[in-house]
Amino acid sequence: MLISNNNQVETLKLTTVEGLPFVGNVTMKVMMAGENMNMLEISYPAGSSSPTHTHQHESVCYVISGRIKGTIEGESVILGPGDACRHPEGVEHSVEAIEDALILEIKSPAQPLEQFIGPG
Repeated sequence: MLISNNNQVETLKLTTVEGLPFVGNVTMKVMMAGENMNMLEISYPAGSSSPTHTHQHESVCYVISGRIKGTIEGESVILGPGDACRHPEGVEHSVEAIEDALILEIKSPAQPLEQFIGPG
């Protein structure tokens, strides 16, 4: 796939990440799956959060809208529209939505999503 239209991409409910439960109604769209990376659009309603977890891939995140508290290796920071962060492979991190937030996340290397995201 070389082009993806947002309104045609299925919205998936996220229940777990790396076997740990999300808090709230967090959803995701797989906007693009490439040979070397995956691009995800993740929606965090205010008050929702991911558990502290690690991955066997690197991620970069860009906040499209809203505000989140991102915690990486125990250090927390407030991120808003236009801000970005990186989660290296094997580094503990989490996200908590202060406001309704929309995040673009790119993960590399590409891997099957079911390796780290639980059933919807």
